[in-house]
Amino acid sequence: MLPFVAMLLAVALCPLRVPHWWESNRNKLLVSCVLGFPILIMYLFRRPMALLGTGEEYLSFIILLGGLYGIAGGIRLWGDLEATPLTNTAFLALGAVLASFVGTTGASMLLIRPLLQTNSERARVKHTVIFFIFLVSNIGGLLTPLGDPPLFLGYLEGVPFAWTFRLWLPWLCTTSALLLTYFVWDSIQHTREPLAALRRDRRRIEPLRLQGGVNILWLAGVVLAVAFGREPWREAVIVALVGLSWWSTPRGVRRANGFTTYPMVEVATIFFGIFLTMIPALELLRGRGSELGVREPWQFFWATGALSSFLDNAPTYLTFLALAQGLGLADEVVGVSHAVLTGISVGAVFMGANTYIGNAPNFMVKAIAEEAGVKMPSFFGYMAYSGGILLPLFVAVTFLFF
Repeated sequence: MLPFVAMLLAVALCPLRVPHWWESNRNKLLVSCVLGFPILIMYLFRRPMALLGTGEEYLSFIILLGGLYGIAGGIRLWGDLEATPLTNTAFLALGAVLASFVGTTGASMLLIRPLLQTNSERARVKHTVIFFIFLVSNIGGLLTPLGDPPLFLGYLEGVPFAWTFRLWLPWLCTTSALLLTYFVWDSIQHTREPLAALRRDRRRIEPLRLQGGVNILWLAGVVLAVAFGREPWREAVIVALVGLSWWSTPRGVRRANGFTTYPMVEVATIFFGIFLTMIPALELLRGRGSELGVREPWQFFWATGALSSFLDNAPTYLTFLALAQGLGLADEVVGVSHAVLTGISVGAVFMGANTYIGNAPNFMVKAIAEEAGVKMPSFFGYMAYSGGILLPLFVAVTFLFF
């Protein structure tokens, strides 16, 4: 268990304690290799088939994320609309829907730059980026296994592709509540904008334009491949669609998007260590999970969510899925009751929004906003926003759905 705990602590603490050292993907890979080596040796000689199964899941996971990220990076949406509360709310609503079908990473990378461009004349933009992280980078991705990494891992574990559609009511209620809260908040902030800023905003209007629209077809192909394909053909189709995307998209589109492979390499190096070190942790939970006292759906919602706030939500999802399987609950979906699986899924996706490190797109959006001149809150400053806005909402979700 110690390498797994150390890996999670590294993911949580290194960005805070040694941020410059942690920026290098080579250093992340070094940590993953050092911590994963004991597990690799142990399972290579004792249970090689468990190692092989985990390796297959890791490749499927990375190929899907890489496919969505690479294809979405070929779609460029740009322009400068008038940054009214209604316009900004429409951006967030669109992103919350797209997140379930092109992934939270894909939707975030597609919409954050045009949203920032639209708000470039305004002085009060920070709250817009924070709600963007809430809705587009996290909560919006609840409806399909494509939406958020933990749900795709559940799909690889045997959860049917269409099962997540049954989560539409928590998604709709939470998304609607946040959009309404944002609209009221932004309306107040809009009235406090300097008159000169509002005049500039009205003058500098440029209609939205789309480049690389053919990539929408390739994204649809990824959705169909995940919904109906099986490994290894599913992965082969996704790789082929990425190749078609690169062939059919002018290089200038990705260059204008600021597209780089750094975020995807970062995810691959970190999750290499996580997938490797979590093997014994998952086995332990399956065997002795009943001793932890977490049995009710609402307990799974909060336990999964609390850890997803500070650790990556994908391995947290798998950990509590294994715990639920170890309890011997009703064999409805992969050995877990629908209610418990709902608690695990909603907790992992929703509460990844509680901190910058809860989900991979959170830090990416923060970095892009700061490059655009938006002064984002600190780690704990962001938590003040999420604690004040999200936690009361999650309490309401508990009473309504669990």
